[in-house]
Amino acid sequence: MVVNAKQAKLNNYKNTRLKLLKTNAAIWFNKMCKVKQLKPNYINIKINGHKPQNKKTKINVIRFRINQEIKFLYRKKYVRSFVGDN
Repeated sequence: MVVNAKQAKLNNYKNTRLKLLKTNAAIWFNKMCKVKQLKPNYINIKINGHKPQNKKTKINVIRFRINQEIKFLYRKKYVRSFVGDN
């Protein structure tokens, strides 16, 4: 199968756009989890104890992890939208 330069450029655009849309969806998902105070399944935190300070620590760690993920996704979005596909 032979692909000319115009078709290759179009496929590259579609792939980059698809990755950007997936990143936007992931940002939205993480923001909604943060607003609704839900824990996404990709976060696995284990803290021993059932005291109030242990529960508060776990909540803070989950919130911190979601914030870090949102920051990472925004950086990823910036790189893909302005620099190109990396």
